[in-house]
Amino acid sequence: MISDFVTGIRFLGRGFGYWRRMPRLMLLGLLPGVIALVLLAGALVPLWLSLGPITSWITPFADSWSTGWATALRIAVGIVIVVSSAALASVVFTALALLIGDPFYQRIWRAVENDLGGEVPPSDGGLRVALGESIRLVLLGILVALLALALGFIPLVGAPLATVIGVLLTGRLLARELTGRALNARDIDSRTRSRMLASRRSRMLGFGVATQLCFMVPLGAVIIMPTAVAGSTLLARDLLEHRVAHA
Repeated sequence: MISDFVTGIRFLGRGFGYWRRMPRLMLLGLLPGVIALVLLAGALVPLWLSLGPITSWITPFADSWSTGWATALRIAVGIVIVVSSAALASVVFTALALLIGDPFYQRIWRAVENDLGGEVPPSDGGLRVALGESIRLVLLGILVALLALALGFIPLVGAPLATVIGVLLTGRLLARELTGRALNARDIDSRTRSRMLASRRSRMLGFGVATQLCFMVPLGAVIIMPTAVAGSTLLARDLLEHRVAHA
């Protein structure tokens, strides 16, 4: 299980190799991420700058507490809000970037597929499929953010628990979404895709968690997105080969 998790991380690492092999194409893949980041920043920055009033509004019962305990509680609540909003922001960023940058990422996907050899499907499903997948990802991301927010109110362990669960669940969502391009191109339905991902659960999680942690670094989401598209194509090929081997 641990070795498979590490293998999943390595798929993302292998994606970095395409910066050397096709640098111009990977540079083009930065543009959708920049646009998506600007759009998200317009929502996140005001939220994070208003954490003080928001945490005070959420915890009016702490007004009668001693200053130290009230401050500690509101700091913990603020951390949970940041973690929850960051988890949601990462999936919204991915959905926006994939939708905005569909022509760019399709070129990266096809270049990686051609580099790997074998039969390459003529299409990855197009904009309509990308829109449907993006909406689905955002809705699931909202559920993860709400769960992380709820976990954050557990005394003492809430903030670290919300962080860990948020990263794991968001990573899983990202891995499923990013591998969707290669699998959609082969007309693999959602139920079959779920079974394929389950057969490589640890690898998928390793790739997704590594991607999510990179997304949490300032400007990491923009820089890592083309790499994640390339790495997810490699992971999708691994899923397909495993499926054929166990058919």
